[in-house]
Amino acid sequence: MDRMDGWLSRYMVASELATLRNDRLDLHLVDTSSTEQVVGDDEQDHNDNLEIHGIKRTRLTPQAAEAKRLKEQSKIEAYLALEQDVLGRKHRKDYNIESLDQTTRLLDLNPEFYTIWNYRRNILLGLFPSLSPEEVVSHLTTDLRLTTSYLLVHPKVYWIWNHRKWCLESVPDGPGDTVTWKEEFWKGELKLVEKMLDADSRNFHAWDYRRYVLSSLPTQRPLSDELKYTQTKIESNFSNFSAWHCRTKTLSAIWEKEGTNQQEINKTKDEEFELITQALWTDPNDQSGWLYHRWLIGSEPPLGVLQIEIKNIKDLYEAEPDSKWCINALAHYTLLLSKDPSTTQEDQLKLKEEARSLYKKLEEVDIDRKERYRDMGT
Repeated sequence: MDRMDGWLSRYMVASELATLRNDRLDLHLVDTSSTEQVVGDDEQDHNDNLEIHGIKRTRLTPQAAEAKRLKEQSKIEAYLALEQDVLGRKHRKDYNIESLDQTTRLLDLNPEFYTIWNYRRNILLGLFPSLSPEEVVSHLTTDLRLTTSYLLVHPKVYWIWNHRKWCLESVPDGPGDTVTWKEEFWKGELKLVEKMLDADSRNFHAWDYRRYVLSSLPTQRPLSDELKYTQTKIESNFSNFSAWHCRTKTLSAIWEKEGTNQQEINKTKDEEFELITQALWTDPNDQSGWLYHRWLIGSEPPLGVLQIEIKNIKDLYEAEPDSKWCINALAHYTLLLSKDPSTTQEDQLKLKEEARSLYKKLEEVDIDRKERYRDMGT
């Protein structure tokens, strides 16, 4: 793993060096107030077009280009020296505060360097036995703050999320005979992930991490609270696959925990059909709502439910005849209806022919997947 990480970081640096050596290095984004512009007549139109898109393109003087190259090369060399130092410390198993500080410097430059995250945890594990519980909590607090700053810029880097998990799971009991530290850390983590979802409600990393945090809370919250939370996120933006997915998990968990009978499940699903119908009519071309609708229908839905939903989707199809997800769902549910035990043989043939016709329509609407629809229609 170390060799791969080192290769990746060196590849990144080599790419930057290649850019520096490029013959067209003199074409850069610059502060035009401090750098002399040398723009020829032939390039003026090109730069004017770029300015339309909010980009200021200029040519640097040879002196400015050389100064820029030397500055960037110096940064690259400093990074490589730091990387070599930290990896050397790791190889020597230097588990001390100085090495911890060096990993911070390196991660500030490259928070995706997962080998350094592993090394950082080993340093902390080496330090913890000689520290008081309060000092351990202080170190973990520092690392949580560090990863928070990284997540603001890199919200979808797995290694940062993994390190946060490790920090939270390493919080000791205390102070004294209480578990107050753990409770405060986990509550704070839930608030943090909610803020991240407020900033980007479709960040699937944050949704997955939220489920992890909820399952790890010392005092479990009612599942009904999570159901309300997903509804809030869905109503603010129907095109939120992660929120719909979380809703399926939450409903399934509630039904399993409470031993809900099929009659009550069907009643709840009727309410969910009302919610999803709003989403489908709002944006029939959004896949997430249709996937949730298919989850509600299931593989063996009650006949009455299936018939009602087919009718509702037909109404939508009349309004949106080129919506591939609408056509896809209608074809799928029509085939389900043909397989219902109460469907006569004559009606089965009619329904299968209707489904084939819909798949034929899909070949025209979604031409990139026409072979798939052709197979489904046979």
